[in-house]
Amino acid sequence: MNKHDWQAIIFDFDGVIVESGKIKTQAFAELYRVHGADIVAQVVQFHTQNGGMSRYRKFRHFQEHFLHRPPLTEAEEKQLDIRFSELVVEAVIAADPVPGAFELIRQQSGKTPLFVASGTPEIELKVIVERRGLAPYFTDVRGAPALKKTIIAEILSSHDLTPGSVLMIGDAMADHEGAQANHIAFLGRVLPGDVNPFPADVEIVPDLRGLLV
Repeated sequence: MNKHDWQAIIFDFDGVIVESGKIKTQAFAELYRVHGADIVAQVVQFHTQNGGMSRYRKFRHFQEHFLHRPPLTEAEEKQLDIRFSELVVEAVIAADPVPGAFELIRQQSGKTPLFVASGTPEIELKVIVERRGLAPYFTDVRGAPALKKTIIAEILSSHDLTPGSVLMIGDAMADHEGAQANHIAFLGRVLPGDVNPFPADVEIVPDLRGLLV
């Protein structure tokens, strides 16, 4: 952080600002528990391997590839979404922050525009950010259904940002791919003990304390 004067910083949310990754994993497991242990194992594996993907795309994938059923109707998808929100929102609001994350956000917000680009539905995400007292620090908070690369592109365009001077901090390949697609810098956060999902040339950190000035 102190080696580069970033024009803006874009944060993923789950696993970068708050330790909420396992909350989402448990929610997917609970939603599909009625279909048996084998389906739950497949759901959990796919979810953990596709961090940053919106829950809607995951619901559709599970329906087609794991349950082998006709595509979800709009009403069925909405019901899954409501049940998922009931399982996660309060838990995410109460989750521990990633070490150093809140301090970094407060430290940088006065001098650098900060953004959130998440796979969480945008309405839900804004409620969580507001309830956690973080809304005043961010220039914009963006989420699903837009794809990560689209959200980043729109942030760059709307705020007249130079890609080479913008940093994305994420914990999933969707974050890395979104950053690459928009030619912005990327820093990976990998929870100690977890498998590093990123290519060998990607710089990673265990938390955000090392970025504090």
